[in-house]
Amino acid sequence: MPSATDSADPSTSNSASKSAGNSAGNSTGNSTDFEWRRLLNPHLAQIESYVPIHPSDILSERLGIPVERLIKLDANENPYGPLPCVHEALARCSDLHRYPDPEQSHLRSALARFLDVPASNILAGQGADELIDYLCRLFLSLGDRVINAPPTFGMYRFDARLAGAEVIDIPRSRDFSLDIEGIVQAAKDPRAKIVFLASPNNPSGHWLDDESLERLLALSIIVVLDEAYVEFAEQSSRAKEVEMRDNLVVLRTFSKAAGIAGLRLGYGIFPTWLMPELWKFKQPYNVSVAANAAGLASLRHIDEIEAVVERIKAERERLFESLCRIDSLEVVSGSQANFILCRVRKGDARVLKGALEERGILVRHYDSPGLDNCIRISIGRPEHNDALIEVLSMLDGGCER
Repeated sequence: MPSATDSADPSTSNSASKSAGNSAGNSTGNSTDFEWRRLLNPHLAQIESYVPIHPSDILSERLGIPVERLIKLDANENPYGPLPCVHEALARCSDLHRYPDPEQSHLRSALARFLDVPASNILAGQGADELIDYLCRLFLSLGDRVINAPPTFGMYRFDARLAGAEVIDIPRSRDFSLDIEGIVQAAKDPRAKIVFLASPNNPSGHWLDDESLERLLALSIIVVLDEAYVEFAEQSSRAKEVEMRDNLVVLRTFSKAAGIAGLRLGYGIFPTWLMPELWKFKQPYNVSVAANAAGLASLRHIDEIEAVVERIKAERERLFESLCRIDSLEVVSGSQANFILCRVRKGDARVLKGALEERGILVRHYDSPGLDNCIRISIGRPEHNDALIEVLSMLDGGCER
């Protein structure tokens, strides 16, 4: 796949398009060059692709390490996986040859009981990512603006730019707190339509406090609050507040606490006025039969999910204390999610990631503004975290640039 830089480079575009055209021409007997680039939306040329995490089987092949020996702490996945009831529900799933319910009736009713909000204000999607995309395409067009608060989840920028909008970055402080004044000023621009905020934030794990949220909700802008990690926080979800706010959207997911990231199931709580527009816009069968069954099974066993969450939170505290004893790391405190962010203060974070990877331990590496020389560590099972600390202790200070 060519990079965004390659696509936008005028020195390569002509030769690339001629090559593609000649190839197409040779296959059809037509020697005329097909100038396919002129058909693309021009604003897409500069978009950088989102960098995803690869699955275990692909990583196993690349590293030459058996899947069962990999310790995967790079994608904020639930190390315990789905509940047994989910496996049972999938085994009983007899309608895989039928299209799913386009209205998500049973799932939305179960979510309404879980959240204590009206089902009429809920919509599910293929992960919360699909709903972020819907919001961007519903509200944004060329010339519009989205307010972003990096470092944060990269899909906000990605989907906003796909819609042709300009992303206005209001960077967080070194302690990852929001620049509220900066966001307020940016929101005064009539072209600004949406501000995306994760709470807890990814990758820092910090919570958005009530006072800051109130100031943002006073703005004439859609506030999208991404609560993908809210189950791991000490504070409560803001889902019920959507009923009282015309400009608040809350997004949540089954990927993290419920452990079914592979089935792609998320949901949003939206203002009443927005729901008819979403129903017109969404793909008819966007939530699969399998994802629907897994979601319903999970919602019937919330107490079991909460027990798993408590185990992960306990490990988060234990891992934090252990990481603080690694001299080469500056551990970012205050995470309310299922991961911990660390700055590598002695050595190179990329080298450290590679050294861990050689031993079958996978973490996320960052080297971008606000995240230079950082790694993010998802909370694993106790034995995973012990193995990580053992290797980090051995490597401590030995990953020079």
